[in-house]
Amino acid sequence: MSRLKQNQIIDNAIQSIVTITKSQCSLSEQDLIVLNEALERLQFLRRKKGRTNKQIQEELAKTVKLLIKFFTQD
Repeated sequence: MSRLKQNQIIDNAIQSIVTITKSQCSLSEQDLIVLNEALERLQFLRRKKGRTNKQIQEELAKTVKLLIKFFTQD
């Protein structure tokens, strides 16, 4: 996957998380913690230069785990 495409995916994910956190006033404290952690990981990934595809995949996998945690909480 090209760097441009990777950056677009990361940017879209960041924008989606920001939209969720701003538009959902009923989020619990735990929800906000999980979303903010996912957001921080993506923003770090976006800023980091010289990253390998493996590093990107690992960070995205960690972010997806956080988002799954957010969506599956009781």
